[in-house]
Amino acid sequence: MTHHDIERIKSLLGTHEDFPQKGIVFKDLFPVFQDPTAVEAMISNFVHHINSTHEEKIDVVVGLDARGFLLGPLVAMRLGCAFVPVRKQGKLPGECVKAVYEKEYGQDVFEMQKSAVKPNARVIVIDDLLATGGSAGGAGDLIRQCGAKTVEYVFVMELAFLSGAKKLDAPVYSLIQL
Repeated sequence: MTHHDIERIKSLLGTHEDFPQKGIVFKDLFPVFQDPTAVEAMISNFVHHINSTHEEKIDVVVGLDARGFLLGPLVAMRLGCAFVPVRKQGKLPGECVKAVYEKEYGQDVFEMQKSAVKPNARVIVIDDLLATGGSAGGAGDLIRQCGAKTVEYVFVMELAFLSGAKKLDAPVYSLIQL
């Protein structure tokens, strides 16, 4: 990915002050999806990074509710592996594993269908933003509960000053540092 591609993606990000509450500056990934060339560059970058970093096959891409649902299936399809969603509590049928996690502005519960990630699976977690590491850490907890291993956390954007990567149990790759 060229510097031009990264600048293009950055320029497409929406910025919303005081959302979802006062004091938060929200970076919106949705406008990027209005530009198919930017989406292609972003997904190709992730796939190239994963393939060049991990010699062993990735078994599962886990996408976090909700923007990870946009990125995860595209990356999983290119890697030839499964996609598994992590959702907010009460949204998934069947037996689920649960993890409570801290967000920038409160606490929440993530769930994942227990049978979706097999023991010893090699997993990539993907989402739009790494801030405090709370939601990604919650996903890592769910993956451990299934007996699998997170090999990397992948994000479009990272708020590096919040040090969220330090809370995670695997390396972090971010396309854009904010």
